Amino acid sequence: MNVITPAQPKISAVLTLPVIVASLGYFVDVYDLLLFNIVRVPSLKDLGLSEEEISRIGANIYNWQQAGLLIGGFMWGILGDKLGRRSVLFGSIFTYSLANIACGFANNVELYSFLRFVAGLGLAGELGAGITLIAEILPKELRGYGASVVASVGLAGAIAAFFAVKLTDWRIAYFIGGGMGLLLLVLRINVLESIIFDKSIEKRGNKPVPWWTIFTSWARFVRYIRCMGIGLPTYMVIGIYSTFGNEFAKALGIAADVQAASCVLYTYIGVVTGDFFSGILSQWLRSRRKAILLMMSMTLGGVIWLLYGGIQSSAALYACYVWLGFSIGYIAMFLTTTAEQFGTNLRATVTTSVANNVRATVLITLPLFQLLKPGWGVLNSGAIVGAICFSLALLSLWKMEETYGKELDYEEA
Repeated sequence: MNVITPAQPKISAVLTLPVIVASLGYFVDVYDLLLFNIVRVPSLKDLGLSEEEISRIGANIYNWQQAGLLIGGFMWGILGDKLGRRSVLFGSIFTYSLANIACGFANNVELYSFLRFVAGLGLAGELGAGITLIAEILPKELRGYGASVVASVGLAGAIAAFFAVKLTDWRIAYFIGGGMGLLLLVLRINVLESIIFDKSIEKRGNKPVPWWTIFTSWARFVRYIRCMGIGLPTYMVIGIYSTFGNEFAKALGIAADVQAASCVLYTYIGVVTGDFFSGILSQWLRSRRKAILLMMSMTLGGVIWLLYGGIQSSAALYACYVWLGFSIGYIAMFLTTTAEQFGTNLRATVTTSVANNVRATVLITLPLFQLLKPGWGVLNSGAIVGAICFSLALLSLWKMEETYGKELDYEEA
């Protein structure tokens, strides 16, 4: 068992800076990622679209952003394993910062769609590269704390996005996001590359590692799928229960006017605190698996409370969303676990692609939810989708390797 003793040296500024930079990068990432969801209606109205066009074309633009995330997840991951984690941190933030500034100047749907695709492409590299870098830089006994800081600071970007739109208009909100990214780019100049990665490059002579080797070994593929599986409840809660909070409120018979945006806001307030807690919890339990299982169980309890707990007021509903947000606050933790599951020559590819693949599972769970609603109703449809996601998540966690304190200086065969 690894124990932190008083004899260990304090974390130097060299190790602290990557954590700060990754945290602020994730902050801007979440801000920009959610911004289109928040400004979708006002921005498309401003471009002259009707209500019917806003619904249809808005969904298409969102799909373009998701396509950018899916492609970018593998693209930046491959580059991270070939050129280094630091290079991805520079390239990704530069790409999505310029794209978001350009979104503020968009004057037609075609340009807007293309820019959201480019923004998604850039956003795809941020979280995975940041988590991979701090996992390799921090001492093995402290990786959970690093993940806590990155997640709690980063997810506050969602709250910042809501208030930026509330206090300004949609174009200025895009300028703010892009401007923050470019400022952070300057701070990243002093961030050092992972020593583990540099040693790996020396061993293999900078020879590219084929990304498809993730899928050529059954055991490796199963590891990859498990890493995705344990993250399923997180984006199910955000993409369905929170995003359609107004529909759940109506199905519960709540008379007050419940706005979906408020449900998402309260969820993210919970996520910020939950992600900080989960990293500390994994350190205290000295187990990633136990910490994730506990957070997942709390999420399941929150879903049961939402669907069948007899909630009758908007205040109780918002409290439930805070609880759900807190419970799914193991986003950075499951990505840290993902980074710890694979060798240095595939670590960035896996971590970055898993991060975006889990985000994109909403493209499957949401259509299923919509398909079931006419026949089963909102609450029962939510329960069916939830049962599927939790079953897959628990099955994925069941035989997953425990990686707390694992040495990461190794390569895949």
